[in-house]
Amino acid sequence: MYMRIIVGRRAVARQDDSSHGRKGARKARLVGTALAAMALALVGASPLSVGASSAARATAASTITLNDSAHLRLTSHHGFTLNEQGSASGTIAGTIYIHLNVVSTNRVTAEVSLYPSGSSITGEASASYRPSGAVASFSGTMTVERGTGRYNHAHGTGLSFSGTVQRSNDAVSVHVSGRIST
Repeated sequence: MYMRIIVGRRAVARQDDSSHGRKGARKARLVGTALAAMALALVGASPLSVGASSAARATAASTITLNDSAHLRLTSHHGFTLNEQGSASGTIAGTIYIHLNVVSTNRVTAEVSLYPSGSSITGEASASYRPSGAVASFSGTMTVERGTGRYNHAHGTGLSFSGTVQRSNDAVSVHVSGRIST
């Protein structure tokens, strides 16, 4: 039997055990496996880590400190949910959509989607709500759940989420700050 062990593109060992029968062939396979493992150890790689390490380099995590503001206008409403669209400016600029749901006289929740060029960041927020005359204000926290494109795998918790609602036309101003990882 002729055995050749290949690491990368180079053959590192050859063995001819044709004269030893089945036991020799089995021994040759074991020796070959051991040689291959040693060769990989000398190179500093394993079959599983070669692909994983290059993938890890391609998706290295980074932290972004957000400090964004937006002015949005009402596009539609359903019951106590205001659907808003506007432009965000600050750390990450882009088109922003918010579904602001007034869940009680003193509480709101929100689905927030930000679309910077070729990417997206999506999260949910919960805040206290204080109506006072022509303006209602809200403040609470936001969780970033996912992202795409440049912000693939974005996530973050405990971001500050605050703003106001002009009660005459339901226009919303919002401010988000905190850290997210991508």
